[in-house]
Amino acid sequence: MADDDMTIREMCDAYGVTPRTLRFYEAKELIFPERDGQKRWYDRRDRARLKLILRGKRFGFSLEDIRQLLELYEPAQGNLAQMERTYEIGRERLAQMVAQRDELNEAIADLEEHMRWGEQLIADARKGRAANG
Repeated sequence: MADDDMTIREMCDAYGVTPRTLRFYEAKELIFPERDGQKRWYDRRDRARLKLILRGKRFGFSLEDIRQLLELYEPAQGNLAQMERTYEIGRERLAQMVAQRDELNEAIADLEEHMRWGEQLIADARKGRAANG
């Protein structure tokens, strides 16, 4: 254990995750904390991997995509393969997100139109009730 290793609680506090999340990533073999009995110790490598996992999840990358990217880590090779694959996955995900945004913008415009129509129906019904009342 190194001086800068972190406990599961420190990791949770530092990265805003739950112990369950960390154990899940460990079970999926995405992070590899050192064990000392029941205690887990997370080193710099685990922290770097967790940062990449969380960033990938935020962007909507699958855990399998993230696993592949982590496995491509080759500092001696300049990480070119990892960077290229990250760029490729990122480009695909961006296209998906833009398509989703466009669909959402269309749905919002459609709902706004229906809400205006509903407002008018309600206003007309109120006028009719007031005139008959």
